[in-house]
Amino acid sequence: MVPATIHIPLSQVPAALTEALLEATIRITHAGLIRDFGLAAPRIAVAGLNPHAGEGGAMGWEEERMFRPLLARLKAEGLDVTGPWSADTMFHAGARKSYDVAVCAYHDQALIPIKTIDFAGGVNVTLGLPFVRTSPDHGTAYDIAGRGMADPSSLIAALAMAREMVAARGR
Repeated sequence: MVPATIHIPLSQVPAALTEALLEATIRITHAGLIRDFGLAAPRIAVAGLNPHAGEGGAMGWEEERMFRPLLARLKAEGLDVTGPWSADTMFHAGARKSYDVAVCAYHDQALIPIKTIDFAGGVNVTLGLPFVRTSPDHGTAYDIAGRGMADPSSLIAALAMAREMVAARGR
C-alpha cells in the first residue's frame, strides 16, 4: 500500500492530492516495484478519494475530473494501472490478487489495511531513493522501550525486506 499524501489532517487531503502528486506517486511506485522488487510489469490499483470512488460524481468529483483522465493517460503509456477503486472493497483477499500494489489517497486509507492484515509484520519502505530504506511500519514503540515487551517481528521483516530489495537492485 502506498499513500499519496501522508501525515496530514483528513480535511487537507482534497487540496493536497493534486493530479501532479498522484501521477508522481504512481510513477515512483511503478519504478520502485521494477527496481526494488524485480517486477517486470507491476499491476497498480489506485483507490479513489471519495466513498465508492465518487460513485460517478454523486459523492465527489475528484475521481471523474482527475483520477480517470490521469489513469487513462498512464494506461495509454503502457502502465498497468486500474481504478479508481472503491476503498471499501479493494483490500479483501480476492481483490488483492488482481494487483501488486495499491496507491491510496491518504495515510489511513493505506495503513489501516496493512495493519489489519499483518500488524507485527508490516514494513515501511521509501521508494524512489538512491538507497534502500525500510523500517517497522508501526513506529518505534518508545512507550515500551526497555521494558522487555517489544515484538521484534516488524524489525525482522524490515531487515528481510531490505535484503530482498538490495538483491533485486543487484540483478
